[in-house]
Amino acid sequence: MTTTKTQNPVCHFEIPIDDVEKAKDFYSIFNWEINDIPGMDYISIQTTPVDENKMPTQPGGINGGMMKRTDDIKRPVFAVQVDSVDDYLEKVTAKGGKIIMPKIEIPNIGYYAYIADPEDNILGIWQPL
Repeated sequence: MTTTKTQNPVCHFEIPIDDVEKAKDFYSIFNWEINDIPGMDYISIQTTPVDENKMPTQPGGINGGMMKRTDDIKRPVFAVQVDSVDDYLEKVTAKGGKIIMPKIEIPNIGYYAYIADPEDNILGIWQPL
C-alpha cells in the first residue's frame, strides 16, 4: 500500500530588481502581464490566466512579482504554499533554517514570510486566506 503525503506546491516567484523600467521592459519579452500594484512597492507578473481571486486557473500555473533588491533578497525567490506560516516558521528553525522576514499580512489575500535554508538559500512561504 502506498501512502501519499500532502505536498506543498511552489506557488509564486519573485524577482528582485534595481531599475524598475529596465526590468519591466526586459520581462515584456515573455508577453507576461506586468502591472504596478497601487499603494505598494511591488509589481505583479501574470504568466498564466487567473480567476476572480487572482489565482492561476491552469494546473501548475505560477505567477509572481518584482520588487526592489534588498540586502536580504538579492536573487530570484520561489514561494511554497503552506497551510500555516506560523507552523512552518517553527519547522524552519527546528531544521536549522532562519527567518529572514517574519510573517506579514497581504491584505485580503494571505500571509507571507521569507526564510533561509541551512545553506542560506532564500525562499518564501505563503498561506492564502
